[in-house]
Amino acid sequence: MPMNALYAQSGGVTPVINASAAGVIAAARMHPNHIGRVYVAKNGILGVLHEELIDTSVLTNTDLAQLKATPGGAFGSCRHKIKTEAELARILAVFKAWDIGYFFYNGGGDSADTCLKVSELAEAAGYPLLAIHVPKTIDNDLPHTDNSPGFGSVAKYVATSVREAGLDVRSMAASSTKVFILEVMGRHTGWIAAASGLAARSEGEPPHLILLPEVAVDEGRLLAAVENTVMRYGYCVIVAAEGVKDTHGTFLSEAGGKDAFGHVQLGGLAPYLAGLIKTHCGFKCHWSVADYLQRAARHTASATDLAQAIAVGEAAVKLAVAGQGGMMVTIERLGEVPYTWDIGAVPLGVVANCEKPLPAEFIAADGFGITAAARRYFAPLIAGEAPPPYIDGLPDYGTWVWSIEAPCLPIFKP
Repeated sequence: MPMNALYAQSGGVTPVINASAAGVIAAARMHPNHIGRVYVAKNGILGVLHEELIDTSVLTNTDLAQLKATPGGAFGSCRHKIKTEAELARILAVFKAWDIGYFFYNGGGDSADTCLKVSELAEAAGYPLLAIHVPKTIDNDLPHTDNSPGFGSVAKYVATSVREAGLDVRSMAASSTKVFILEVMGRHTGWIAAASGLAARSEGEPPHLILLPEVAVDEGRLLAAVENTVMRYGYCVIVAAEGVKDTHGTFLSEAGGKDAFGHVQLGGLAPYLAGLIKTHCGFKCHWSVADYLQRAARHTASATDLAQAIAVGEAAVKLAVAGQGGMMVTIERLGEVPYTWDIGAVPLGVVANCEKPLPAEFIAADGFGITAAARRYFAPLIAGEAPPPYIDGLPDYGTWVWSIEAPCLPIFKP
């Protein structure tokens, strides 16, 4: 009898993470001789610990199509770091109880670490489990892959927003706001902020200044750049990654506290910069934080991103059926013009807890912009439109109420 499969979503969601889920589920159904039932853990690895499993056999082809067109995590996600032997033992007990032989974990770097731990646990216990990491992260910081599903759509949303907001600020700059600051996600890497540079088609178009975690901010130099930009163009649009640091290595937006993985909580960069500029330059400033809007904007999804999100889900199943566990699916860039790509895979050990910084050759000499090489890299990732269906003028996103399977084991008490 074929063993069952378990899929779960982890970490911050993306506009296309559900497309990867649909890819996994649809591909698994094509291999009934290898894979039995496909379950999903509600709220990521927490659903495994609490034995809250969903049987995906209830999903129709229409449901799968709607998953591909819906943002957020349809099955629930989580931020939870496996820390104890008791948790690892519980995960293995649940897998045994449900005859799980395939584990597909859809997430970023921290999720890759969880997937690796589960894979190593099963191997040490002699349990037949193939664990595959399905990549996704809007931060685009997973190593050994050309890009990460979710990033292309967020990059498209941010570049679009900068172009639109720039037109607004320009039209009012003579008598009102002269500086607009958009804060985007990016704790340690500036991929999202850098991609906003695609909004500028010619000299003088926004974003005029891009602040990256890879480049320390000297406040005096920043203020001089803002003044010079306003003098030349009449206004200044700034895109800043949340993880920007000063010359002493301190986050400008450090808010105090840490998350489940020990990461410092960030917040408030945009208002901080607005206050700094207003105080020292006297310009009226306006700021905005893209926050969850950027990672939920399915209406501006990139067609390239959607196709790759589906493909990594399908490829994860192919790896599993081929007996290749302990791996992460990767995207390989084959050509620039036209942009061509293929699917590959790397061992989880080279991915877990690793980050891919923005390359130095993508950063302009003054540290406030991007190079032609960066534009060549980013451009195909935001290419093409893949809008969701609309009803009454609004996206027709799916909402599901899942039925949880009756548990086999006692309630978990960590």
